[in-house]
Amino acid sequence: MNGEFSEEEKNGFYKAIFSRRDVRAHFTAEPIDDRTLSKILNAAHHAPSVGFSQPWNFILIKDIEARKKIKSSFDAERKRSSELVEDPKRTKYLSFKLEGILDSAVNICVTYDPSKFGPFVIGKSSIPETGIYSVCCAIQNLWLAARAEGIGMGWVSILSNDDLKKVLEIPEHVIPVAYLCLGYVSEFAQKPDLETSGWLSRLDLKDVVFYEKWNKNNDPSWQTIHQMIVSNLDYA
Repeated sequence: MNGEFSEEEKNGFYKAIFSRRDVRAHFTAEPIDDRTLSKILNAAHHAPSVGFSQPWNFILIKDIEARKKIKSSFDAERKRSSELVEDPKRTKYLSFKLEGILDSAVNICVTYDPSKFGPFVIGKSSIPETGIYSVCCAIQNLWLAARAEGIGMGWVSILSNDDLKKVLEIPEHVIPVAYLCLGYVSEFAQKPDLETSGWLSRLDLKDVVFYEKWNKNNDPSWQTIHQMIVSNLDYA
């Protein structure tokens, strides 16, 4: 059938998903060539969006002075957020490497512009947040495309959006959604850093799937898939 994926293509797709990591360290000095970066951005731009509104923009940042200012925002926000927890958790939190702003080849700020295509966008009238959800789909596309190209990406969420708007001269009505660090890396970790460090563990699939209604964790009509989920079958 036209459009079907071969087994090799399916395996590559799942490999990108399961080996994707939120990269904060291990960036190398190798630059990302323009063709590869364009391919990754094009993958992001082909994400689904509510009402085909394509409400995203991608600000590419290489300027070291701008990145130093954003790193200062990160440092201030990390210090502030550390005050929300007590030791020993605070000390452990502060020991984590949580960004690669200055280490990565390029930074990308992904924004949401709610004004694109005017005040009426099909599908957004009941749930306005679908605009931001669309931007998150673009970010996921970007992340998986980067991984397929052997490029690490880290999402820096410990930042002030007010600082980002000032440094990057973002208009008032535009919302920064993600600040990303991209670059080639010396290695991709086998597991997420926070899982390896013992900060949190991955939940079992069976603990996040309900059947027909909230918190209903078994149903005869879903018996086959329930058994497969409980037995931790490898679907990839």
